[in-house]
Formats: sequence, C-alpha cells, structure tokens
Amino acid sequence: MKTAENQPNELKRSMKARHLFMISIGGCIGTGFFLGSGYTIHEAGALGAILSYIVGGLIMYLTMLCLGELSVAMPVAGSFQTYSTKFIGPGTGFAIGWLYWLGWAVTVALEFLAAGQLMQRWFPGSPVWIWCAIFALLIFMLNALSAKAFGESEFVFSSIKVLAIILFIGVGGAAMFGLIDMKGGQEAPFFSNFFNEGLFPNGLSALLITMITVNFSFQGTELIGIAAGESENPEKVIPKSIKQTVWRTLFFFVLSVSVLSALIPREKAGIVESPFVVVLDSIGVPYAADIMNFIILIALLSVANSGLYAATRMLYSLSREGMASPKLGMVNKRGVPLNALLITLAIAGLSLLSSVIAAKTVFVFLLSLAGLGAQIGWIAIAACLLAFRRAYVRQGGKAEDLKFRVPLYPYIPILALITNCIVMISLAFVPEQRMALYCGGAFFIGCYAVYHFKVKKSKKANAPQQEVQLTEGKKMVI
Repeated sequence: MKTAENQPNELKRSMKARHLFMISIGGCIGTGFFLGSGYTIHEAGALGAILSYIVGGLIMYLTMLCLGELSVAMPVAGSFQTYSTKFIGPGTGFAIGWLYWLGWAVTVALEFLAAGQLMQRWFPGSPVWIWCAIFALLIFMLNALSAKAFGESEFVFSSIKVLAIILFIGVGGAAMFGLIDMKGGQEAPFFSNFFNEGLFPNGLSALLITMITVNFSFQGTELIGIAAGESENPEKVIPKSIKQTVWRTLFFFVLSVSVLSALIPREKAGIVESPFVVVLDSIGVPYAADIMNFIILIALLSVANSGLYAATRMLYSLSREGMASPKLGMVNKRGVPLNALLITLAIAGLSLLSSVIAAKTVFVFLLSLAGLGAQIGWIAIAACLLAFRRAYVRQGGKAEDLKFRVPLYPYIPILALITNCIVMISLAFVPEQRMALYCGGAFFIGCYAVYHFKVKKSKKANAPQQEVQLTEGKKMVI
C-alpha cells in the first residue's frame, strides 16, 4: 500500500515537533524584533512597550489556538489557503494564497538584501549583490535537499537566535539589578526608567500605533500550519508545537523588552541602532556590535529560510487546488516541490532587482504587499475555524471527537477574528503602514477578479464536492 511518505508526487512527513517549534520561532524572531523593539520603546515608553508585546502575544495565542484545531483535523501544506478554499470559498482561498505567497517571496528578497548590507561591516567595499547571490544559493540548497534538511537548518538558525536572547536576558537582567557593573560606573537602574515619564509618555495613540507594529512582529508563527503537511504524527506534534511556540515566544519577547526598557532611557531608544547593541555596549561587552551583527545576520537568513519554505508550499498548494499550473504541484523523489521552489526564488530575485531599477514604484508596491499577507492569513484562520466547526457539526460530527479543539468555542475564534480585523483596519490610521492596506486591498480584489473570470472556468476549479479525510477518522463532504 502506498503512503504519503513513498508516493513520488506527495510531500513527505519527516519533520518532528522540534522542527515545527523552531520553524515558527524562525519566522517571527527577526530583524523586526532586534531592530524595531527600540522604536516601540521610544514611542510607547517602557511600560507601554511591554503592554504592546503582551497584547500582541494574546492575539497570537488566540489565532494559534484556531490554527491548532484546523491543522490537527486537516494537516495539509496549504494550511489556511486550503481551509479558506474549502470552508469559505475558492475565490477567497485563491486570493489569500497568492497574496501570502507573493508576500513571503518579497520578504525573502528583503532578507537577502539586508544580509548583504550587513556583510559590508566586515567586508567594506564588497558588492552587496555578491552576498545576496551567496545567501540565495545557500538557502535554495537547504530547501532543495528535503523538508527534513530544511527543518534541521532552521532548527540550527533558530537555536542560535534563542540562545542569544536567553544570554541577553541573563546578562542584561544582571546589569539591571546591579549584579554586573555598568560601563563608566553607572548605577544599576532597577525599574527607574519604567516610571520616569509616566505610564504612556506619548499618549494612548502612540501605544495603539506600536501595538500594530508589534502584532506584525509576531507574524510567522502561522508557519506551523504550513509545515503540518510534512510533520510526523500531526495530532500530537502540532498542539505541542503551538503551545511551546506561543508561550516561549511571548516569554522571550516580553522579558527582552523589559530588560531593554530598564537599561535604555526612552529618548535614547530608536531605530538608528539596535537597542541590543546599545545595552551590550553600556554593560561593556567586548565586540558588542559585531556580536549583534552576527545574530541579526542569522536572524535574516532564518527568516529567508522559513519564508522560502512557506512560499514554496503555498504555491504547491495552489497548484494542487487547480489555482496554479499543474507543474508547480510536481514533487521530486525527495518530496520537494522543486518547480514551485525555483519559481518562488526567481520572483524573489526579480523583487531584489526592482529595489535597484524601480525602487520608488514597483519595489514600494511589493514591500507594501509583504506586510499584509500574513495579517490576512490570521484573519482567515479564525474565520475558517468558525466555518469548519459549523460544517463539521452539521454533518454529524461531535466536538468531543476532535483530537484538538479550541476552548471556549465560539468565543475564542470570534475574539481572534475581531482583534485581527481591528489590527488590519488600524493600518489606515498609520501613515507608514497605509500603503500596505491600499496595495494589499487592490491586489486582493484583483485576485478575486482573476479567479472568477479565468480560473473558475477550469474543469478542476469547478470540480464537484469531495470527501475529505480528517485526522480523527471522520470524513467531511466539502
């Protein structure tokens, strides 16, 4: 009997719980955290920054609970794109899939570009494009070998980031309470910076704006759902991975920001220099800037690695749903959709090229799209769970039979849906983010038009209802 593990046209279930956990960590702990946390502290103040990360973590937790139930019941590589297609509508699934794919493809290009620029510190005068090409070849090879090779590499990348954060919390916390002497004889700050300028020094509006930025920094955790299609024992692995990811990510973020806020006065925190470099330098850690340069480089490569994987699997899923060329759904003997991988990398390369040729037009448009795909994905996850549970019960299923189910249903998915919609709508009130909403909205509507006027006419897209096998053994007609 053939299984998904040995069929040549199927993905292989070779990733373990530790891979899924580190993949989701790799997607969300990136430069936005290592560099952008300073902006959050500067705008919201110490306590405001901590509150922003707690609220962002809560929204992530609600969304990941919804994703957990869906991914355990239907562990597929398309994740929320497939769920949207089956439970909301194929037009919605088509638009979400293409927006999410393009967003990650552009993000991969941005990570390569930033990594190349970082190398200028150690190799001044070297062409950035050479480093971009080297990193692109490295990430491509890791993804082309197998899903397990990708998972192992992401495990190493993310482990370095997590270890760096743990060491920072330890060293910074010791300096905060006077256990380590600060450079220049500075006194231990303890919690003095938390109360110097009041609770919200720039008002509630600044707090709300930073909450939007922080929420975006948590995005990437949804990669657990995409990797579910290649995980061993998804009914056991996925809930465990989601639980670890949510609480450990929140732990790393909140504690790190607490230490940063305690050691850096608000007016000195910004986006010009990483706040981590400022803190390490104030403690007197030798080669602080070089150490953080290396950590940020690893973070960039980690996000590029996860992003290329996510975009490739999304393109594979679109193909299998009849929403992209059938050739993109072909899988080699190692279980890798190589055609989808090559096309994704090619689009990332063109995005990189546009940063030089059309930096103020095409590149700005693509950059705006990159920030919205995951947010719409999170909205889709919550909406899909409500639609899935309704269809499941209507066809005779019992919630108690689900291997993993969201507590306090339907309140949790409704709250997740509302909070994620608020975040997206709030982009219209942030000048720096407004373009993302406009460009993303236009692209989304354009995808709907393409689907209804072209894709819908294809034979596969108009296929009759199908039976879907759920993990718990029940079949659903959708």
